[in-house]
Amino acid sequence: MSPLAPVAGAVTVRAPAKINLHLGVGAPRADGFHPLTTVYHALGLCDDVTATPAERWGVTMAVPDWIGTDALPADGDNLVDRAAALLAAHHGVPVHGLVSVAKAIPVAGGMAGGSADAAAALVALDRVWDLGTTDEDLLAIAAQLGSDVPFALVGGTAVGTGRGEVVEPVADHGTWWWVVVPSTEGLSTPAVYRHFDEMFPDAAPEPCGAEALLAALATRDPHRLADVLHNDLQLPAIDLRPDLGELIDRGQGVGALRGLVSGSGPTCVFLCESADHARSVAASLEQDHPLVLVANGPVAGAHLVEYA
Repeated sequence: MSPLAPVAGAVTVRAPAKINLHLGVGAPRADGFHPLTTVYHALGLCDDVTATPAERWGVTMAVPDWIGTDALPADGDNLVDRAAALLAAHHGVPVHGLVSVAKAIPVAGGMAGGSADAAAALVALDRVWDLGTTDEDLLAIAAQLGSDVPFALVGGTAVGTGRGEVVEPVADHGTWWWVVVPSTEGLSTPAVYRHFDEMFPDAAPEPCGAEALLAALATRDPHRLADVLHNDLQLPAIDLRPDLGELIDRGQGVGALRGLVSGSGPTCVFLCESADHARSVAASLEQDHPLVLVANGPVAGAHLVEYA
């Protein structure tokens, strides 16, 4: 989707979808959260968030036909509203302005589209409100909004620890090509984590590390990367939704190097050798699935969009 140029005084910020190249999950902590070691990867599927100065507050969303609206949050109860409230409280200013979100990241698909919108809103409102928030403070506010929001600010490829909110960028000089297959049926993230606990009652307190994944990234070889892609939530997600396992088998059967459930699902992603290879795999999967996307990564985190 190509956003229209904003009106004078408006600021547009673009933020990417994420996938997890590695997702290690430990046994739940005393606070109920699972410790994670993950390697985030930003894909070139992005939402654009435009903030326009105004005395009142409002959020609207423009959604393409291929994204279902059923999973969108209710008005006044989304991460953009919460991001605005936290940023305003941090500086002691009132919440004001009009925010429009142009969606291109699948909704409720394990690709952190809501987190991307929150990160973009923080950057856009910081500019429109002329606050000059430091990067450190923006990351701290982002962490209050959710585990994936800090990464949406950082982008690229990064290691996430804690609940995933402690983000450390890593060098990734490869260009990786992916086929993305969203699902028309949602899958509850809490349900997947509960099923993980049921399937793995003796899970280690600390999640498995990502050393092999990071070493593969350094080679820039997609075959090496394919061998070490890892997601501890994949088995519980497939156990809840066997069609996801069938989709992964299908994608690998038509030539993808490796298929993977994205985060807690239900979107599945397939690593390919090149752009042409990705388009070939996508064409095969389009025979059975209404929506198949091709994207590359890593891409930048939340950033201003410049218009000619």
